[in-house]
Amino acid sequence: MTPPRVGISSCLLGDNVRWDGGHKRDVWLKDALGPHVEWVPVCPELEVGMGVPREAVHLAGAPANPRLVGVDSGDDWTARMESYSSKRVRQLEVMDLSGYVLKKNSPSCGMERVKVWRPSGQPTKDGVGAFAAVLMERLPLLPVEEEGRLEDAPLRELFVERVFAHRRWRDLAAAPFRARDLVDFHARHKLQLLAHSPDHYRRLGPLVARAKAAVRDDYGRLFLEGLSQKATRGRQVNVLQHMAGYFKEGLTSEERRGIEEAIADYRAREVALEVPVRLIRQGARRLKVAYLLQQTYFDPVPAGLKLRNHV
Repeated sequence: MTPPRVGISSCLLGDNVRWDGGHKRDVWLKDALGPHVEWVPVCPELEVGMGVPREAVHLAGAPANPRLVGVDSGDDWTARMESYSSKRVRQLEVMDLSGYVLKKNSPSCGMERVKVWRPSGQPTKDGVGAFAAVLMERLPLLPVEEEGRLEDAPLRELFVERVFAHRRWRDLAAAPFRARDLVDFHARHKLQLLAHSPDHYRRLGPLVARAKAAVRDDYGRLFLEGLSQKATRGRQVNVLQHMAGYFKEGLTSEERRGIEEAIADYRAREVALEVPVRLIRQGARRLKVAYLLQQTYFDPVPAGLKLRNHV
């Protein structure tokens, strides 16, 4: 798999592009995730021509259609930002991104809950950054998150898993269509899909059964939609128990009991998901269970990120 190309607000990488000439370097994004992806830094306010340092801007007016204006001068950047954003997102689309990390609370890059100042002088936190709105509207299947939300371990795991799944799908979609490739792709992702969305898992099966070039786009849309659903603890337990069912013979009763106890402990929030997953992978390797060993469920992201180690 080629490294995922991920767009990011430039200030999060440590670039001094903010209105005051500073940055908002995010250590986890830069030092932990960075070695596994190719960053595409973007600063809409700098690239639209505001300069550094610059007057701070904010959103003002109706939350559904706010203006982007200077805090002190009232200079209106709305039309210029809309034109820039449309062109820039088209460029990013050609670059085949697999994800995007936005700067929270930014009037240009905020994904949600951005302050919008009403004529009364009171703000409401229900806006979307001017650039972020265009990005998410134009690329609805692209995994997008804010750096603030990525401090939450489950949201971080979901986002990174989606990024790497998106890259695997885009690599397949870029190759000449062969029915067996789509069948193989689906077979390898079955348990990962089941953990995220049993509904999408069921809907994708019939498409694969008719594996033709005409259904590939529909498959890709449903696949990416399915993985955007949160893999709940209950769904994870269902997948773990399904995999453990392959060990009715071959393992000792003590080994099977160890797996069952690890799954129960995970259900009870006493151990991380990695604990039962590791035991099941060991069993699959020892018994050479080919179906399990091919599953992306075991390694949806680079192991070094340790995203399944939270309880």
